[in-house]
Amino acid sequence: MSLAPAPLRAVVFDLDGTLVDSAPDLIGALDSLLEAHGRAAVGLAAGRTMIGEGAARLVERGFAVRGGLDRPLEDLVPQFVALYEERLVRLTRPFPGAVQTLATLAERGLALGLCTNKPDRATRRILDALGIGGFFANVVGGDGVRKPAAEPVLRCLAGLGVRPAEALFVGDSPVDHAASRAAGVRVALVSFGYTPVPARDIGADHVVDALPDLLALVTGPGSAAGTDVP
Repeated sequence: MSLAPAPLRAVVFDLDGTLVDSAPDLIGALDSLLEAHGRAAVGLAAGRTMIGEGAARLVERGFAVRGGLDRPLEDLVPQFVALYEERLVRLTRPFPGAVQTLATLAERGLALGLCTNKPDRATRRILDALGIGGFFANVVGGDGVRKPAAEPVLRCLAGLGVRPAEALFVGDSPVDHAASRAAGVRVALVSFGYTPVPARDIGADHVVDALPDLLALVTGPGSAAGTDVP
């Protein structure tokens, strides 16, 4: 879908695999759960590609490659959540350049939002622990409707007071791409995120290899040249 360029007023980010590298803690919790049920760990390299669409999908994918579920998924997910909350920011860190990119975008007058499938409580704890929560004027977590539905993206934009045509979504996966397209928002994907599909094969408007590369796409609503994302 081709979206006509329009002045940009907001940038909305995904969290896991886009702004923060949370895979070591997520997969650490998944491996602990698998081992508690007599299964072999999946390990970080394989587990990175399983992240996305929420905790239930991660647990389901992890057990799928280790012989399948040994009990109902609804029993396993709370166990995973408890294990993950014990290590939420043990190893999780912002990706290189993330903090400076957020600061520069804010300095350029852009409203910043966050839209993630991670539960609200865990999202807030990570943002606070890493000291980046103050950058975001609106945060939409995964306690309600989740991406790839358009609704959470649109809800985030509504909280920022901008129209879809005035925003850029930055994510890392087909889920982020689908949600952005459904919402009518232009999308940039990072190439280093958590997806088995290479970012350049997903069909985004832009793919960046480092978060500071976004700054070449975005000036700011107060700039003399305007703010257009081609």
